[in-house]
Amino acid sequence: MPDFHSFVVFAEMRTGSNFLEANLNAFDGITCYGEAFNPHFIGYPNAKDILGLTQSMRDGDPLRLLEVIRNEPNGLGGFRYFNDHDPRVFDAVMDDPACAKIVLTRNPVESYVSRRIAAATGQWKLTNVKHVKSQKIRFDEAEFYEHLDAVQGRQIAILNRLQRSGQTAFYVDYEDLQDVDVMNGLAAWLGSEARIEALDKKLKKQNPEPLADKVRNFPEMEGALARLDQFNLTRTPNFEPRRGPALPTYVSGGPLVYMPIRSGPETSVTAWLASVAGTDGLVEGFTQKTIRQWWDAHPTHRSFTVIRHPVARAHAAFCTKILPTGEGTFPGIRENLRKHFEMPLPEGDVGDTYDAKAHYSAFVAWLRFLKSNLGGQTSIRVDPAWASQTAILQGMAGFAAPDMIIREDEMTKSLPALGNAAGLKDVPNLPSETDPYRADLAEIYDETIEKLARDAYARDYQVFAFGNWS
Repeated sequence: MPDFHSFVVFAEMRTGSNFLEANLNAFDGITCYGEAFNPHFIGYPNAKDILGLTQSMRDGDPLRLLEVIRNEPNGLGGFRYFNDHDPRVFDAVMDDPACAKIVLTRNPVESYVSRRIAAATGQWKLTNVKHVKSQKIRFDEAEFYEHLDAVQGRQIAILNRLQRSGQTAFYVDYEDLQDVDVMNGLAAWLGSEARIEALDKKLKKQNPEPLADKVRNFPEMEGALARLDQFNLTRTPNFEPRRGPALPTYVSGGPLVYMPIRSGPETSVTAWLASVAGTDGLVEGFTQKTIRQWWDAHPTHRSFTVIRHPVARAHAAFCTKILPTGEGTFPGIRENLRKHFEMPLPEGDVGDTYDAKAHYSAFVAWLRFLKSNLGGQTSIRVDPAWASQTAILQGMAGFAAPDMIIREDEMTKSLPALGNAAGLKDVPNLPSETDPYRADLAEIYDETIEKLARDAYARDYQVFAFGNWS
C-alpha cells in the first residue's frame, strides 16, 4: 500500500466536495483543510489561517503551506483543489507520488443544473432543510457545452499526468458519497485503519427533485443532450506523435520571424524575408533563450507561418525527400518504401524513363503510404516533412503560437499586411509562384489523388477547410 504523507481532492463546483470533506474529517487521523489554495480565502471563507500560516503568507509562498499540510501533526492532512485555485500548487502535487490523489466526479448535467440553482438562490451549502431555497433554471445549450468541455478537459489532463508519472488515483463519484463502505475503502486506501459506522448527517442534499422539476425548458434540454456526441464519433482520429516547436528552424528578418512548416514555400518565404532584413541579414538557429532575447530586442515583432494545400505539400515532400537521391533526401526510407511497400520508385536517380505516368503511380503509392504512416500503422517515423500541419502547429503553440497563419495562395496580400503591422514601410513583393513542383503536379492531378490526400490528411482538410487543390 502506498505510504502517503498528504492528499488532495480534485473536484469541480457542485460535485459534493463539502460532503466528501465532512466524511474524511470523520476519520481519526485524517484532516482536510478545505479549499486551502482558494485565491479569495484560505481554507474556508471566515478562516484566518491554516496551521499558523495566514493567507498573505500562503500567497507569497504557496509551497510553504503545502509543506505544512504534508507535516500535519495529527495524521494525514489534505485539501480540496478546484480549477481556479493557485496554479503554482498543481505541478507540485501532481509530481509528488506521496501525495494521494482523490478525483471526485459527478454527472455534468447534474452539476451544471445544481450550479445554476445555487447561483440563482445564493445558497451553496445546506445544513437545515427548513432553510432550503429552490428555483427552476433555464438550460442554456451553449453554456452547458462550454461547461462540459472544460470539465472533461481538466479530468483528461489529470488522468494524463497520472499515467505519465506512473501514479493512480482514487476515483469517487457523487453517488458513491452516500455509501459508507466506499468511504471506508477510501480511508483504507489512504492508509488509515480508522472506520466510520455512518456518514456525516450535518450537510443536506439540496434540490433532490428530478431534473424535469428543476429545469424550465426540460424538453429543450433533452433535445440538446440528444444531439451531444457523447462518444466523440465525429472526431478525426489522430495517431501522430506530439511535436515540439522546432525553434532551430525559425528564421527572422527585421521585426518578422518565420516559423516554417516543412515542405511548404520555405525557399520563397525565406528569400522574401532576406529582402526585408536587408543588410542586417537573417537570424537563424534559435533556442528558447535566444528567441526570447530577440523578442525583447524587437518590441513590434510579428511571427507567422505558412500552410500549403495538403496535395501540394505531400507532393513537395515526395519530390524533395523520397523521389530523388543525394544530399538532403531519405535514402533509407526510400529503399524501405521500394522493398516493403512496393512503391514504384527507380533504383537510383530519376532518368529519362521516369515519365508522367510513372510519377502518377509513384505519387499515388506515396499518398497511400502517408495514410498508414500518419495513422500509426508503419514502423517508419512521421517526419516533419510530411507530418500533418495541424500537429506541427500544435507543437509550435506549445511554446508560442504564431501571430498569423497564412495560406500559401494568400501570401501576396497577407505578408505585406503583417509587415506593415510590425512597423515596416516599404515591404517587398513576393514571387508569383512559390511551388517549384506545381507544374509536375498539375500534369498528374486527378480525383484519385485528391481523395487519397483527403484520406491521409483528414484533420488538415477539416481544420483549415481546404477545398480541392485544383
